[in-house]
Amino acid sequence: MAANTNRIRTLAHQMKRRQTFFMLDRIFGRFSQDIGIDLGTANTLVYVRGRGIIMNEPSVVAINQKTGQIVAIGAEAKRMVGRTPGHITATRPLVAGVVSDFEVTEEMLKYFIRKVHEKGFSVLARPRVVIGIPSGITEVEKRAVEDAAKNAGAREVYLVEEPMAAAIGVRLPVQEAVGSMIVDIGGGTSDIAVISLGGIVVAKNLAIAGDKLNDDIIRFARDEFKLLLGERTAEDIKIAIGSTYELAQPLEATMRGRDLITGLPKEIIVDDADVRRAMRHSINVLVNTIKAAVEETPPELVADIMHRGIVLVGGGSLLRGLDRLVSEETHIPVKVADDPLSAVVRGTGIILEDIDQLREVLVDTGYEEALG
Repeated sequence: MAANTNRIRTLAHQMKRRQTFFMLDRIFGRFSQDIGIDLGTANTLVYVRGRGIIMNEPSVVAINQKTGQIVAIGAEAKRMVGRTPGHITATRPLVAGVVSDFEVTEEMLKYFIRKVHEKGFSVLARPRVVIGIPSGITEVEKRAVEDAAKNAGAREVYLVEEPMAAAIGVRLPVQEAVGSMIVDIGGGTSDIAVISLGGIVVAKNLAIAGDKLNDDIIRFARDEFKLLLGERTAEDIKIAIGSTYELAQPLEATMRGRDLITGLPKEIIVDDADVRRAMRHSINVLVNTIKAAVEETPPELVADIMHRGIVLVGGGSLLRGLDRLVSEETHIPVKVADDPLSAVVRGTGIILEDIDQLREVLVDTGYEEALG
């Protein structure tokens, strides 16, 4: 009898908690705008429901090491990279798409949420948030992203794997019984996925993406020319003349850095062939991984992909000739998506607009269980 009474009291307490939660949820919902976030290693893009993409800022945070205070976030912090005094460090809180510094990531998310609500009641803002994460990350890493978003002010957090979000963003039929293949080449990682019936059938994730190509150029300059380059300079050269194929019109760029022998400033002229040589190994690994994903795909889905083609998204997809190289190596048509940089965040936005219809594509994190 006593056990039944205690059980009834517990159920009543749980129902009261849920009623309170849903009442608060409605109140906070009136003052909040649902947000989709592409939390990238290099850049963070923010989509607001009903407004579209409103932010695209570098995932960089500048911290004063003496006081522990955050000096700047986003574009302002990136301008400080390589130009700060010793006690201020400009750092990326995400490495390979995964949270490496929990507190700094939390502060960065708070900054983006406040910026979205700066014209409203930002104190009461508790938005629902959909966040893109790399495929293949661990449960601990998923929980770190979820907890950082909740601590930053989100009332509900939904995670979606970035290749799935990108596929939705470029309007591939992810919920149909049709094979779709997408390659998302970001800053820290590249995600390769074959999708059918709302799920990922084959997934590959590798740490060869924009940052690795920048490092390849830095290493090449050091080994070939005894020239020390900065990360931003290497990235600028990659964007200006980077390619995977010999170009009809050769391109040139100026490398400026420090001579490792004399310690003095030095500049040299390099062309697209030099940069191709620098990035050759990483590009080969990326292409071979795409081929491996095709080899693991069931034959019926391969037939669909041969008909529909492979879609490239992410900043790395803009590398000249990459679509042609992948097509020649896989014998499958390849196309670069329109506006490939925003594919993931557009996908999070589409999910936000119809979250009940697209709930099956979300990553299960046990959020609902935590409420009980």
